[in-house]
Amino acid sequence: MLTPLGRLDKYAASENVFNRQMVARSLLDTLREVCDDERECIAVLERISRLADDSEPTVRAELMEQVPHIALFCQENRPAIPYAFSKYLLPIVVRYLADQNNQVRKTSQAALLALLEQELIERFDVETKVCPVLVELTAPDSNDDVKTEAVAIMCKMAPMVGKDITERLILPRFCEMCCDCRMFHVRKVCAANFGDICSVVGQQATEEMLLPRFFQLCSDNVWGVRKACAECFMAVSCATCQEIRRTKLSALFINLISDPSRWVRQAAFQSLGPFISTFANPSSSGQYFKEENKSSEDTSVQDKNSNERTRGEDALEDVETRPTVGDSSVHLEEALADGAESPRQLPGELSAPVESSSPRRSSPEPPPLSPEPPPDTAGSKEEREPCTCRLASWPEAGTGAQDSAPMDQELYNSFHFWRTPLPEIDLDVELEQGSGSEPGPLGLDMEPEVPAPGSTSITMATRKELEEMIENLEPHIDDPDVKAQVDVLAAALRASSLDASDEASEAARRAPQDELPSCRLDHEATGPLISEETMDSALHYIHNDSDSGTSSGFSPDEERRAKVQDVVPQALLDQYLSMTDPSRAQTVDTEIAKHCAYSLPGVALTLGRQNWHCLRETYETLASDMQWKVRRTLAFSIHELAVILGDQLTAADLVPIFNGFLKDLDEVRIGVLKHLHDFLKLLHIDKRREYLYQLQEFLVTDNSRNWRFRAELAEQLILLLELYSPRDVYDYLRPIALNLCADKVSSVRWISYKLVSEMVRKLHRAAPPTFGADLIQELVESFGRCPRWSGRQAFVFVCQTVIEDDCLPMDQFAVQLMPQLLTLANDRVPNVRVLLAKTLRQTLLEKEHFLTSASCHQEAVEQTIMALQMDRDSDVKYFASTHPASTRISEDALSTASSTY
Repeated sequence: MLTPLGRLDKYAASENVFNRQMVARSLLDTLREVCDDERECIAVLERISRLADDSEPTVRAELMEQVPHIALFCQENRPAIPYAFSKYLLPIVVRYLADQNNQVRKTSQAALLALLEQELIERFDVETKVCPVLVELTAPDSNDDVKTEAVAIMCKMAPMVGKDITERLILPRFCEMCCDCRMFHVRKVCAANFGDICSVVGQQATEEMLLPRFFQLCSDNVWGVRKACAECFMAVSCATCQEIRRTKLSALFINLISDPSRWVRQAAFQSLGPFISTFANPSSSGQYFKEENKSSEDTSVQDKNSNERTRGEDALEDVETRPTVGDSSVHLEEALADGAESPRQLPGELSAPVESSSPRRSSPEPPPLSPEPPPDTAGSKEEREPCTCRLASWPEAGTGAQDSAPMDQELYNSFHFWRTPLPEIDLDVELEQGSGSEPGPLGLDMEPEVPAPGSTSITMATRKELEEMIENLEPHIDDPDVKAQVDVLAAALRASSLDASDEASEAARRAPQDELPSCRLDHEATGPLISEETMDSALHYIHNDSDSGTSSGFSPDEERRAKVQDVVPQALLDQYLSMTDPSRAQTVDTEIAKHCAYSLPGVALTLGRQNWHCLRETYETLASDMQWKVRRTLAFSIHELAVILGDQLTAADLVPIFNGFLKDLDEVRIGVLKHLHDFLKLLHIDKRREYLYQLQEFLVTDNSRNWRFRAELAEQLILLLELYSPRDVYDYLRPIALNLCADKVSSVRWISYKLVSEMVRKLHRAAPPTFGADLIQELVESFGRCPRWSGRQAFVFVCQTVIEDDCLPMDQFAVQLMPQLLTLANDRVPNVRVLLAKTLRQTLLEKEHFLTSASCHQEAVEQTIMALQMDRDSDVKYFASTHPASTRISEDALSTASSTY
């Protein structure tokens, strides 16, 4: 019979610890009982302050667990008890941060973060009551454990209190704690939360105040501190500018990757991919918006042109901004200006012989090939762009064309026209002037060798190399791309057999001895010339892009040059590519390949599709990894990688790997299946149809109990309906959908009913609608008249879904499906009649067609419902008599389905 306050006083003064714990646990209920009286509320809050001085740690910890709930109540009833939290509760929370008991401190820290997250602490209180206490707890003479916990709280609350308070009150002490020489635990906490602080204070404060501390932490003598730095490296990189990221942080990260401690190296390699992703630039990622109403052929050509245009523009930009030999850049700009005025050829004309509008191109025979790619000025856009890429790289390599002939005298070059542009363009090469000098390497990039400036002889490509390449490509001659490469090599083989001495001497007479050979073609030449550099580039491209899988016999230096790019520091990319090396699994981490696979889409997006050649070999290595977890990771992300690479690269490089995943373990196949629609919609319609024959294979799993696999298949088939024609849906997807409708697991059947209803909608709207009629007839025969009651129940479920989703007009539903549906009122199994009563009463009669029109169909439905209301089963009578508004089918239909199996 005690009042709430009297009961609170009685048990709060009890000597029994459990009674006092009960008081702390019931404080919120007590406040709710007295919330109408302001004075009693204040009295309860005062007793909370006295209870906070309890000597028993468990009581204090229980009290602190209730503080966030009490604070929320005070906030909701603020007019009755103003400033209650700030005056009575917040001082308790702050005081407990320095409590001697570890459990009390932990609960107070959790309570403080919860209060800040819910914005229950005023900004003024944060500045005057919370932050000063935390700064005091991190003083040099503070307890070690308390200091470490206070630093952690400061770091965690920084994102909640904002940039201003963090910079003024938290950042100075945080910088001091990063240099704590006595306790490495403090430095480790600072390193672990360094990224959060950087993201709060912004770029300027990060670069001026935090980066020097970060460099110190990365070279700390305790490996745990360095490991924490490696784990937060991406967040720190995001808070800096591109220049610092490239010049300073990259070198710092390389040090962490080569750290003596295996744990540090392991954390660094896990963060390598995310760190590389911070170099991403939308202008170089190759992403663009694709209009949905364009045909696949148009988007494919657009994708190809976009890639070539990106490469040409990047090369031109580099040439214009970097120093070149002589004034070759001026000639290059003039060549591009002339080329910009030339007529444009449609993409469809690529397969036909090209006739230029220039009078010097009237000859149908292909002219001799020059030692260097000629700057074409009057061809199609596809013809000009590869030449632009080559021109952009040659002046940098020391083969400037100061004395080259006028651009309008250049003839059509068959070899360079049909060759796809090289995916890698190395521009950072400086040559020493003088006879017989060789190019010197610059930085990390190994540049291709070029002929010496003073040399007048040109080394010819050997016939043996060409014959080997043609022989290796012949088994794949059915591929149009491979056939084009074989044609190119055949022409080169014929050209290499001719005597080139006259052409070489003529080129030597045209060019001064102290300058490089010009790019002008000799119209009097009797045979084409192919330089060693040109042929090496062609062979190198074929080696990288053909899927013959044969060895081209290139040196390691040439293979390494194929992976050179300028988006991220090359040293970082080289370390990332080495993550597939088997030795890394022994010296760093057994799951390092999985981390590489996980971050590969982000690295691919950063490099852009024009640099995919740098990652292709690594991706293929990961796709064939012995660990199924690595392949599973790739399977879950292959659709995202397809969006990054575009249609052409997806068809060439990802489709074979995708096909391999389809035949892999179920753990890998589920990754492909979950995003099957996302991947197939990126393929050409002809390529997409090839997978219709393989969808049936998803019904077979390693473990028949893996019902979630079949449920996911049903979900994906609903999405795939939009990608295929009505005939394909009827011929290939219909059998799978009907099979899933008879699955042993109710969850799979439930999704399959939705699939069949959507199939009915698509086929009914198709022209002609015969497929829809055939599907409905098959549903009636296979399920409506099924000898097993589960099949007849499935038929009712399908009809219910068709009605709810308006997949079929009601007048046609009444003719095609309803007659068989009503006959189930006499079914011998009560479960079928129960579901029928629900469907008729709660779904069918809700439709306007049966509410407004008086027809024979409406009469038949009403008669069936009356018959069900007189059924011998009580559940059937209940659902046939209940008004639709009193209960909904969605609440009990699933229970009916699951209880019957």
